[in-house]
Amino acid sequence: MFSQSVDQDIELVLVQPSFAARYVELVNTHYDYLSQWLAWPPHCHTEADFTDFIRRSLHEYAEGKSMVCGIFYRGQLVGNCSFNTLDHSLKTADIGYWLAADFQGQGIITRVCRHLFRLAFDHFAMEKVVISAAVDNTASRAVAERLGMTLEGVITRSENIHGRILDHAIYALQRDSVHS
Repeated sequence: MFSQSVDQDIELVLVQPSFAARYVELVNTHYDYLSQWLAWPPHCHTEADFTDFIRRSLHEYAEGKSMVCGIFYRGQLVGNCSFNTLDHSLKTADIGYWLAADFQGQGIITRVCRHLFRLAFDHFAMEKVVISAAVDNTASRAVAERLGMTLEGVITRSENIHGRILDHAIYALQRDSVHS
């Protein structure tokens, strides 16, 4: 199975069915935190739910449409990161991620995203990487800003999270800004 070391503490591993039980545990433990900004937690309660998600993700990976990885921190599965879409015609990749609340504030997602940038530009030959974050999700917005991404704009009424209509800030990094 695909895996890559980000640094001495972090490894990214292409999702596999064996992750399903740990994902259920993480969602049950961090449900309130995760469901603030993510639409899927109310729909993923069982190993079967996550196994279905993993199978779909692996199928889309095989088709070159996306890439979903578990984030392992010091050997423990603590979250997820992905290229939600790999658009080969536009040469654009959209990054998504989530991390258990207990592991916030350690720079894990920032380091993971730097690694994903390298993959997007060097392996997938993308020209642009995008992160979309709810306007009020200050933690995700801070990640994009720490990474030197440019705020391209705000899309109003972009997502419905459990009855809350959220606007999204769209951040991007162009290949030429990191390879010049």
